[in-house]
Amino acid sequence: MTQIDEKLEPILVEVLHRNAGEPEFHQAVREVFESLGRVVAKHPTYIEHALIERICEPERQIIFRVPWVDDQGNVQINRGFRVQFNSALGPYKGGIRFHPSVNLGIIKFLGFEQIFKNALTGLPIGGGKGGSDFNPHGRSDGEVMRFCQSFMTELHRHLGEYIDVPAGDIGVGKREIGYMFGQYKRLTNRYESGVLTGKDLAYGGSRARREATGYGATYFVERMLGTKNESFDGKRVVVSGSGNVAIYTIEKVIAFGGKVVACSDSSGYVVDENGIDLGLLKEIKEVRRERISEYARRKGSGVEHVAGGSIWDVPCDVAMPSATQNELTGRDARVLVKNGVIAVGEGANMPCTPEAVSTFQKAGVLFAPGKAANAGGVATSALEMQQNASRDSWSFARTEDRLAQIMNNIHDACAETAEEYGAPGNYVLGANIAGFVRVADAMDALGVI
Repeated sequence: MTQIDEKLEPILVEVLHRNAGEPEFHQAVREVFESLGRVVAKHPTYIEHALIERICEPERQIIFRVPWVDDQGNVQINRGFRVQFNSALGPYKGGIRFHPSVNLGIIKFLGFEQIFKNALTGLPIGGGKGGSDFNPHGRSDGEVMRFCQSFMTELHRHLGEYIDVPAGDIGVGKREIGYMFGQYKRLTNRYESGVLTGKDLAYGGSRARREATGYGATYFVERMLGTKNESFDGKRVVVSGSGNVAIYTIEKVIAFGGKVVACSDSSGYVVDENGIDLGLLKEIKEVRRERISEYARRKGSGVEHVAGGSIWDVPCDVAMPSATQNELTGRDARVLVKNGVIAVGEGANMPCTPEAVSTFQKAGVLFAPGKAANAGGVATSALEMQQNASRDSWSFARTEDRLAQIMNNIHDACAETAEEYGAPGNYVLGANIAGFVRVADAMDALGVI
């Protein structure tokens, strides 16, 4: 674990003390603090003006009850969250996650990461995150609708296109966004299309939004590989997950000439040495919503399904963890390094443990942290807000071109910042410092608020 600068140590101790029992949030904060020693040495005002303490404290934390009625007529109770973390650069922006694992600490970790991710895009958006411990898996459309309506009945009073603009995340896709937007419109009597992003094209969504996170991560890693005169072309790639991020990472890797040989879900993973059949994967996961084992059953011979286990045991040149936080451990990282991995790009939020990140960096593996590599989703959400504000709709090609430009700019900002602060090739340090400086400078300019 990297040593924390002595000027930052008491600040970190106080932050951890004030947020007890939130290990994911602690992990995210510590990871940023490990990069800031060089910054405070160069800019002591960040300490003097308590900017670091202020960035670590959310501007607002909203926790609320979500009652709803299931198909059997039983009343169910879930808990809803929205952490409005920082609005120095613009309205709060960040997804809503519906998953049984959701708690305040996870939402705060995600919101804290979102501050810097959004800053790196160069677009005028602040950082926030929300969600609920509701599990949409196995629920009927009617149950999901009633839950979303109840959730938005409370949350709507805290939202607005100039206040807070949520999007989707794990468990929240077009269906859930549609139900929430409908309830927001009903409650406010306004067609405020810019208040939610990830919408369907029929009512104000953006082309390329569904693909944006996976595409963006692939653009970032392709640019990163280019610094070593490498590319995805001819590379063997493993992508964890089989949701939205993973599917469109696979799609863009294939477009760049790579071969994705494995993907996964919570029940296990499949290995297809001929390359994942993207059409079949989309049918199973996006249309039929079945388990990944169905891919192996449908493909037949030549495809291996492993129940449980670690997908990172599959040898590859490039690893793209795209499922969930802390999925790739130190043990997994050592296996990947032993098997010759040359680059890792985080498609999910903080999918690599600190030990795994350290292992990759010590081995000289190119490593793209999630707050930079997976910023394509929120960047395209901001482009959706731009289209909504101008009552416009862009073509897929125009939106993707803008996404590619943003991701390349993020890569270059991280690389140049790492170089400036004496750590060339360290994208973690570059991303943390570049994002932090932009937010901290804006906060300083706005006074003590």
